[in-house]
Amino acid sequence: MNFSVTDQYFSSRRTIRRYSDKVIPEALLYKMLELASHAPTTGNMQLYSVIISSSREIREALAPLHFNQPQILSAPVILTFCADFNRFSKWCEFNDAVPCYDNLQSFVASAIDTIALAQQFNTIAEAYGLGVCWIGTTTYTAPKIAEVLELPSLVVPLITLTVGYPAEEGSDVGRLPTNAFIHSERYQDYSPLQIKELYSEKEERSDSKQFVEENQKNTLAQVFTDIRYPRANNEHFSEVFRDFLRDAGFVK
Repeated sequence: MNFSVTDQYFSSRRTIRRYSDKVIPEALLYKMLELASHAPTTGNMQLYSVIISSSREIREALAPLHFNQPQILSAPVILTFCADFNRFSKWCEFNDAVPCYDNLQSFVASAIDTIALAQQFNTIAEAYGLGVCWIGTTTYTAPKIAEVLELPSLVVPLITLTVGYPAEEGSDVGRLPTNAFIHSERYQDYSPLQIKELYSEKEERSDSKQFVEENQKNTLAQVFTDIRYPRANNEHFSEVFRDFLRDAGFVK
């Protein structure tokens, strides 16, 4: 294994939000999903499904559910990764076994499987020269996405990826230093001074300062708490998703 090439890929990877008109061959898309299916999975149950959306009709239906982020319509393919205990439960029923997966623990297991699959696909797609963007709004409007994609009970949309050939290089948004998240033996909580040091580079970035200025805030943290992810939104979408998990059969 060429570790220098591997290191270069991971240290320089970028999210891609603008795509060319080049079509992704269907055979390649299915090949990449098959390769991604070798990601780790709970008990080898593969508790996920992936909905491929390439038609204009479906993408237009999904766009407002992702707050009209432009890449939903500009990307040739949208992939919705769903936690899925429906298929496995049916397999149990058809083989004289009583499924018992309508509970929170089962949802968590299927969610972990789904996240692993999506990340593995992301890496594979980029290795094939494609660009990928994770869309963070899937759980916000999960009930409506489920309607558009006709998802049955025990199937929950979790992650959406837009995929296509890049029409941009993407930008380096920076990352916290490793000592911000690596703990030796036990979790070591952070002092005020450590927090200040760990976030100093992030706060000093020109794009971060621009966020603060544009939103008329005093600190970058306030941009997150007051503008990007405020309490009212968090509580509202938490309630929406909790209700959907109940309707989907995972929460009583």
